[in-house]
Amino acid sequence: MVPVKPRISVEYAENAVIITFTDEKILEEKDIQALQESVMSVVEQAERINIILDFCNVRFLSSAVLGLLIRVSKKIYEQDGKLKLCNINPKIYEIFKITRLTKIFDIYEDVESAAESLSAED
Repeated sequence: MVPVKPRISVEYAENAVIITFTDEKILEEKDIQALQESVMSVVEQAERINIILDFCNVRFLSSAVLGLLIRVSKKIYEQDGKLKLCNINPKIYEIFKITRLTKIFDIYEDVESAAESLSAED
């Protein structure tokens, strides 16, 4: 049996939990389902959680991932938390622009600027 590679890495910073997607391609439904379970388990750990989703490794994603992001966002906001996205590949960013998700999500160039924005909001 092939060991299952973790889909995310989680790092606890001073004012946020940084979740980095480890896959270059997020296309398969089973992968998206695994991602949702992993990310939601982190989100549900605390009330008022601040999360930064780091896309630095992601080069391709399916539209189903956008639905996942909206579900994660809804859950975080229900808990009075904040969500920031960063390191989005320019081609993927175009999809965010076309679908107008740039109006819904706070998107930053890198983890540092996303974290700084959280500090500025407190």
